[in-house]
Amino acid sequence: MNTTIQTMLGHRSIRQFTDDAISAEQLKAIVAAGIAASSSSMIQATSIIRITDPEKRTALAHLAGDQAYVKQAAEFLVFCIDYQRHYSISAEIKPEYTELALIGAIDSGIMAQNCLLAAESMGLGGVYIGGLRNNPREVDALLNLPPYSAILFGMCLGVPAQDPQQKPRLPMDMILHENEYQPLNTRRLAEYDQQTINYYQQRSTHNKQQDWSSAVTATLSKESRPFIAEYFHSKGLMEK
Repeated sequence: MNTTIQTMLGHRSIRQFTDDAISAEQLKAIVAAGIAASSSSMIQATSIIRITDPEKRTALAHLAGDQAYVKQAAEFLVFCIDYQRHYSISAEIKPEYTELALIGAIDSGIMAQNCLLAAESMGLGGVYIGGLRNNPREVDALLNLPPYSAILFGMCLGVPAQDPQQKPRLPMDMILHENEYQPLNTRRLAEYDQQTINYYQQRSTHNKQQDWSSAVTATLSKESRPFIAEYFHSKGLMEK
């Protein structure tokens, strides 16, 4: 197994950081790794906004659900769908199509993961901040986003000040299907649920009695940001 795969398999979300800075050279390499990621038809529909203003960091931490690490991390990056750049080139483009929003979201996710892996390969850590979508219009206004661009998520980066246990993932045979979709293997699910119960009971902080099935049921059975579609429509995206 090579070091790249070892870095990937060792991933953990980091939410506590030291006061150490990320050097300019490190940040440049991290962003360059992101830019090098795959892009559908070379459309390159992502922009990254680096937040260095302390007041904006504080505001974003609050808008993301009072997540203090947004303010404390050495770097905070916001990833956005961006078709304003393309529209500035030609008014003939059609950013209102949902397919283009999907391309922008997929490309942004790939770019962000490249950034995070690059950071982790340097001994840094990070965590994604989807909570920015709790208040998308307020975040959008704070970052002065133009039409045909929209916020997706943020990313904290810094030197880890914690060493959390790694959360167990679904077993590969529940995710990897061959030739056609396979029905849920309830026996394997029960085994995985027990594994997650054991994890939550044994981890060093925030112990709880919960399995994966009940956790995702609680998450997915409630209202989930019903205002998101309207937000994207207001930016000229996902109208068709």
